[in-house]
Amino acid sequence: MAITRDFKKTIQARALRDPAFREGILRESIESMLAGDLRTGKALLRDYINAVIGFEKLAKLIKKDPKSLMRMLSPTGNPTAANLFDVICTLEKKEKIHYKLRPVR
Repeated sequence: MAITRDFKKTIQARALRDPAFREGILRESIESMLAGDLRTGKALLRDYINAVIGFEKLAKLIKKDPKSLMRMLSPTGNPTAANLFDVICTLEKKEKIHYKLRPVR
């Protein structure tokens, strides 16, 4: 089922007014990727980017083509680790947060 425009607008409105919600989307994206679920991680990252910063602005910040960023985060995209970490580090700076990896037993 495709996500409707109303749903996207609802997510964007909440993300723009609720920093904890924004950070949660970004954190869940990273956790999904680290757990091996790249498809979900990329989907959440796309949702975050679309809701908060937009691909055009992000592309300028990391000096990449916006269409290239959209392709690499598409369901069939295969981003390099360097590109993925560039995106995540830039978004962390924008949010003024830093995620640390720690083992969970």
